[in-house]
Amino acid sequence: MLHYDPYAYPFPSKRQTVYARRGIVATSHPMASYAGFTMLERGGNAIDAAVASAAMLTVVEPGANGIGGDNFAILWHKGKMYGLNSSDFAPAALSAETLRKLGHTKMPLHGWGAVTVPGTPYGWQALIERFGNLTLAEVLAPAIEAAEEGVAMTAYESNKWRAIPELYKDIGELAAGINHLYTRDGDFYRPGEIFRSPGHARTLRILAEQGARGFYEGEPAQAIVDLAQKTGGYLTMEDFAAYHPDWVEPIHQNYRGYDVWELPPNGQGIVCLMALGILKGFEFRPDAFGTPETVHLQLEAMKLAFADAMKYVSDPSTMSVTVESLLSDAYAEERRRQIRMDEAQLFTAGKPDQGGTVYLAAADGDTMISFIQSNYQGFGSGIVIPEYGLSLHNRGNGFTLEEGHDNMLRPRKRCYHTIIPGFLTKDGQPVGPFGVMGAFMQPQGHLQVLMNTIDFHMNPQAALDAPRWCWNEGKSISIERGYGWPIYDALQAKGHEMSIGGERMFGRGQVIWRTDYGTLAGGTEMRTDGTIMAR
Repeated sequence: MLHYDPYAYPFPSKRQTVYARRGIVATSHPMASYAGFTMLERGGNAIDAAVASAAMLTVVEPGANGIGGDNFAILWHKGKMYGLNSSDFAPAALSAETLRKLGHTKMPLHGWGAVTVPGTPYGWQALIERFGNLTLAEVLAPAIEAAEEGVAMTAYESNKWRAIPELYKDIGELAAGINHLYTRDGDFYRPGEIFRSPGHARTLRILAEQGARGFYEGEPAQAIVDLAQKTGGYLTMEDFAAYHPDWVEPIHQNYRGYDVWELPPNGQGIVCLMALGILKGFEFRPDAFGTPETVHLQLEAMKLAFADAMKYVSDPSTMSVTVESLLSDAYAEERRRQIRMDEAQLFTAGKPDQGGTVYLAAADGDTMISFIQSNYQGFGSGIVIPEYGLSLHNRGNGFTLEEGHDNMLRPRKRCYHTIIPGFLTKDGQPVGPFGVMGAFMQPQGHLQVLMNTIDFHMNPQAALDAPRWCWNEGKSISIERGYGWPIYDALQAKGHEMSIGGERMFGRGQVIWRTDYGTLAGGTEMRTDGTIMAR
């Protein structure tokens, strides 16, 4: 047999933009792209393809998303745009006061204190019922088969799984389920090995046969509640019964003649829009990608936007400022004036006038969808119900325990949410879906891919391949090696605290644009197992 390092890829790899006449599915895993593509071949549309791909991703990338997580979508269907928020809310029995009494000074990352009601199953059903050509059972069939018969482990996913025992040791016996399902007595699956999850197939089959209510009012929810009652959790059957996704109106920012669309809070898409609002007051030459001046301006605009988001963004019902005030041109100009070209700064929130994740994209003749789905961080809370293949997300970590804060944890409230789908239009017509996954990297990735496209005229694949930067906190900045040392040194001279980051911290993206010829052009992520299927 051959002997090689399955994790080492020491040489640059060049991909080409994929063009298609009738349809494209772009995801982070070949089996997910294939699952979506088969729906197009069977008479389904881009919505059917997206849900089939999303379901498959819960099987092949459980270290990033799952049935126990949540999802969002922006879609264009027959001349109109729609937004779907299938994010979670906190259990009725969980509040900031509850956690403070247990000794918590900040939101826990793992365990029951971080678990909120999952939204994924209802998100899938809502999309298929309103816009799909096929049934939920039809689009879930490939994922059911994969979970039962097994999938070959990828190097990307294997690297995540090997960290499970150490990552979740803080929750003690609660980690028994995740160690049982995703490891073999503590040993991780290696690239090329087959992983099977019959419990996962069981839950998917319940959804296929009974719909979302089969999950929220049936066996899976009851199994979660039973475990919660035995181990100090907060979820009840009443919490599951009360859940529903929301259809929402996307929000936008005009940037150099294009309209960039994101979903409104509780998501953080507004961060990208605020940063673009600041940056549209500057000019960027087509050859200015990656210059110290360009990156400095991008970083400072992003820091200003995050300063506001961290203070104000939450469940819309508890925000003390409006979306309109945060996106106003007057407020963008006020924030723009705070940028100094020669100095990296620390910014605080302003006062506007009052008025780990998977991303995929799919498109066909008259439908395009930008779709994102997540456990939040890695496998989520660490709480797993193996007999149903369910990993519960840790989205509740997005709340704060700070008294009086807009984003303070309250019962049945939605928190500041990191996962965001994006969409681009021009003159009222769709250009297409785009997205970059990766927690707080997401609005940063959105901004970079959009500027690569609009300001620097890169094709979809090049816009994704370009080296990225990531603001971490304070003045801490990470960049990819592709930028080179001269830029590193120039940014450091401005006061940025620089480091070189590994490719996993810079997100994973997909892009589909409609061309002037009416065809489709797609780019996929080189930093993972990105795959496009087209026809």
